Order: sequence, then C-alpha cells, then structure tokens
Amino acid sequence: MKQRWDGIDEFVAVAMSGSFAGGAKHLSASTSQISRAVARLESHLNTPLFYRTTRSVSLTDTGRVLFERCREVVDQRNEVLDSVIGGVVPQGELRVTCSTAIGARFVAPIIAQMSLEYPKLSINLELSNRIIDLVGEGYDLAIRTGNLSDSRLIATRIASRRLYLCAAPQYLSRVRAPASVADLAGHNCLIGNAATWYFDAGGVEQTFRPKGRWNSNSGEAVLQAALAGLGICQLPEFYVLPFIADGRLEVLLDKFWPDDEPIWAVYPQRKHLLPKVREMIKRLQRELGPAIGI
Repeated sequence: MKQRWDGIDEFVAVAMSGSFAGGAKHLSASTSQISRAVARLESHLNTPLFYRTTRSVSLTDTGRVLFERCREVVDQRNEVLDSVIGGVVPQGELRVTCSTAIGARFVAPIIAQMSLEYPKLSINLELSNRIIDLVGEGYDLAIRTGNLSDSRLIATRIASRRLYLCAAPQYLSRVRAPASVADLAGHNCLIGNAATWYFDAGGVEQTFRPKGRWNSNSGEAVLQAALAGLGICQLPEFYVLPFIADGRLEVLLDKFWPDDEPIWAVYPQRKHLLPKVREMIKRLQRELGPAIGI
C-alpha cells in the first residue's frame, strides 16, 4: 500500500507549482528528492506524468487525470490530520484568493499578523481579479463581493463597501452633470471590472451598462482617469474618499446610490470546520470593515 502512494505528494506539489523547484520548496525538500520520487511513481505506473523541457514541465494527459483525482484526496487527508493533530490551533497551508485592490491594501496585513501569531501556519495569498474555482484549484478561502451562486461554497458576510459615483470638476465644467441614471448615457464613463453599474430609485433597483473610451481592470487606473477629468467613475469608497474630501472629485447622483455592497468570505463546504479557516474568517469579520472604512 505504501508503495502505491509513494511519490503522490511530490507529484501533486510539482503539478500545482509548475516546476520541480517549486514542488521542492512547497514540501521543504531538495529538487533531486522530488525528482526521484516522481520518477519512481512514473516507473510504478509505467507512464510519464510530465512533459519535461529545460525550462518548464507540463502534465501529460495521464498526469492531468491523476492530478485531478489526487489533489482533492491529498487536501482532504491533510485537513483531517490538521483537525485531529492540531486541535484548535491554526496550522498547515492556508490558501486564500482575493481581488488585487482589496487584497493588497487590506487583506494582506490581516493575514500577515495571523501568520506572526501562528508559526505553524504557512500562507499562500493569490491576488487576482480572476474568479478562481476554489474547489477545483484547491483554495481554502476567497474574499469576494456582490452576488454569489456556487452551491458548493459557503459564504459568510465579513464587511461591506459603499460605491461612489463621481467625476472631477474639470470634467463637469465641460458637460452638464447627470440628474438621473438615464443621463449617464450621454457621458463618457470610465469602466472598471464591473460591466454593470447599480443604482436604487426609491427602493427599485436600476442598472446601467457604462460606455466610454476608458476601460481598465485596475481600480487605481480608473481613479487616475477620473482625476484627470476623463469622465465619470463608480468606485468603492476607499479609492475616492480622500479626493472627495479635498475637492478633486465631486459626488454625483447620491440619491440614487445602491445599498452598500456585501463582502464575503467564501469557502468550500468541507473546510468550514478547519481551525485555520475559522480563525481567518473571525479576523476578517473583526478587522476588514474598519480597515475599509465601514
């Protein structure tokens, strides 16, 4: 039985990191140890699991099938051991994903402090605006905003954020400020990650699909375009509040603003009892809202 599992951990580590060196770092082993373990597994299965070049490795078709089956098994095994051996102390690897802006500004400091307090905990923080498949890619936790729909996941509300519609005075000096949501159709809108802007008209939700000459997946880039007078933006408060306060941005259509947007901690159903996940959620609930400003 032991021989059948020999090399599985090393294989999964290499597949997840994309290199033998990365797999070795993940398992705190030497690259040669990892390479020999994978070679023994390939010999046992009598088939190659990786295509190897001098610069990279990639999974063969057989390797891809094996990885898809083994990654979840390895994760579940580690979770069981963590919960039994570790009791209530967070330990092991905590894999978290979050949007770049919220992650870099607010989530990373919270996780860093948690890491300092729990030396047996290792952190893998992926900052990306891509919606990552938590179950398929083996993540413990994601921080997401807006509406959620994946039934495989549990969501806990950890904070809220307010969206502000605003523009620079120099832009508004050239055009008439919008008096209604419909008026936005006549303006140059600065488009970020949200393809739809949401508003509230007397308790009735209104949506608007912005159009304009500026489109970026970076909230900071949208903010800079607004400050330069290129058009109207809808951004979370942590981007715009300082510039509203000093007069470099003006608030628009405040009577049509939507309710504050929820921020969620999202995690696979089987992970909600793990001490590392419970502790992370508790800290996010306590610290993220005040950090963002709500």
